[in-house]
Amino acid sequence: MDSRDTRTRIVRAAAELLQRQGYEGASVKPIAKAAGASVSSVYHFFPGGKQELAVEALRHGAAEYADLLSEGMAASPDPAEGVAACAHLMVASLKTSSWVDGCPVAVTALETVGRVPGIQQAAEEALAQWQRLVSTAIQRSGVPADTADELASTIISTLEGAELLSRVRQDDLPLRRAATHLSQLVRFAVAEHVP
Repeated sequence: MDSRDTRTRIVRAAAELLQRQGYEGASVKPIAKAAGASVSSVYHFFPGGKQELAVEALRHGAAEYADLLSEGMAASPDPAEGVAACAHLMVASLKTSSWVDGCPVAVTALETVGRVPGIQQAAEEALAQWQRLVSTAIQRSGVPADTADELASTIISTLEGAELLSRVRQDDLPLRRAATHLSQLVRFAVAEHVP
């Protein structure tokens, strides 16, 4: 078996466990087991142990989430419809996972903030990447960069909060409501700035 394949399986398994259980709830032994790898393999690829692996897993999960946002924003040339599509994709993902796979960054970032700088930095990078992605799509409709950046920050914040509510309630209503209201907000911004 290719060593890159083993490393990839370890990162994916860690990302999944972090997403579901957070940093404190995910230890190296269950990660190795989920990846079909030995504990020594985990330390071979990640000599910094759980913290180094968690940073890499967080980046992996963040990239997958960025792909979801990209797919949503690309669903329509209208950024309002794109934002709604992002929320609907999040609903589909949550339902597929029986409400257990939410944001790949939130749980881990919140429980380690101020204690594990590498994870905090990876989380900050992920959130900034997601905001840029949404802002860029909004700017394509003619909205100025500063307004698009502020709007993207609000969109990411609202989607994160709505996803949390949907997971806790095991109900897609918070995300569906977010889709409706965020798309209205984007339409208003476009109408205000584009003749």
